[in-house]
Amino acid sequence: MKFLRKFLDNQSKHFEKGGKLEKLGPLWETVDFFLYTSGEVTTEPAFVRDAINLKRMMMVVVYALIPATLFAFYNTGLQINIELANLGKSAIGGWRGSVVALLGSGYDAGSIISNAIIGMLYFLPVYFVSFVIGALWEILFGIIRKHEVSEGFLVTSLLFPLIMPPGIPLWQVALGISFGIVIGKEVFGGVGMNIVNPALAGRAFLFFAYPAQISGDAVWIAVDGVTKATPLATFAGGLPHPDISWFDAFIGTIPGSMGETSTIACIIGAFILIATGIGSWRIMAGVMGGMIGLSLLLNLIGSASNPMFSMTPLWHFVLGGFAFGMVFMATDPVSAAMTSKGKYFYGFLIGLLVVMIRVINPAFPEGMMLAILFANVFAPIIDRIVINKNIKRRLLRNGS
Repeated sequence: MKFLRKFLDNQSKHFEKGGKLEKLGPLWETVDFFLYTSGEVTTEPAFVRDAINLKRMMMVVVYALIPATLFAFYNTGLQINIELANLGKSAIGGWRGSVVALLGSGYDAGSIISNAIIGMLYFLPVYFVSFVIGALWEILFGIIRKHEVSEGFLVTSLLFPLIMPPGIPLWQVALGISFGIVIGKEVFGGVGMNIVNPALAGRAFLFFAYPAQISGDAVWIAVDGVTKATPLATFAGGLPHPDISWFDAFIGTIPGSMGETSTIACIIGAFILIATGIGSWRIMAGVMGGMIGLSLLLNLIGSASNPMFSMTPLWHFVLGGFAFGMVFMATDPVSAAMTSKGKYFYGFLIGLLVVMIRVINPAFPEGMMLAILFANVFAPIIDRIVINKNIKRRLLRNGS
């Protein structure tokens, strides 16, 4: 790789101040920084030195998302193969069917390879559009503001397709990621300045703009326009329990957004984030505490007309985007609470809201997206309250 390093160093003069490509300087710095770590080293003792930086932090999040991404491949293909069998069809149409035929993987819900290949044919185009459109917006704002593009968009571009249904039109993906990057982050000043999670902001935009395609009660399976109700919608529809086992929901072999169905994959990601200190266990504990407390209370109250009151904490945990949102969205270090005590309250608020939205408003059985976005807005207020209380406590302790 010495050749590449030498080439970059020789060409950098054109992008520096006074060079003929000076305006593209931020873009050049971004490419260099993605390929190599910074060559600038701080040696003065006044600075705190650490092995972690923003680039490494974002890459850890990407690694933590790998289990959910791999399972998204498998489960998306599994659900499509199941639908093909139910419809008595031998293959999906369009270019995807041609690719499957070319690869010779066949259509077999019992085959891991077949399911994974078909799932990738649905996931990868969504990811490609999300990555390319998101990168273009990041580069554009980087050039305008004359700063390098942050690695944060790598995480956003992966999170966004994971919370999308498999048959979402690609033009809607482009709209959603554009809204998330531009309105959810860049208008606030870019990386570190956004008050809401960009990926969730993009999903919220699609939900309210195109509810028929993005809502949790009818996930697109993309087989001749077939839709399937999610288990949460089944609960809300008046059945005593979903037409699946709890173990199926825990593993994730159920209909849903591509990367949200597997609770066990999210738990693996949680261990990675907590072990590396990237994800806050306090927030996760707060979310679990709020969810368990309110759901148990509603179980005791009960309702003759609303079956969602009977949903236990164990079912709330494995259905919908609860586990995915708790691990990867609620713990976003930029939009979440920053103080240690504030993280508990922030997470607890999310746990309360998600149960409240799911149960009190069964027309919208999913609730994690709105719960996290609502808590994002209140995160600075929670931190302010905690800081003010700490100041008052210290003043009283010092006799002031």
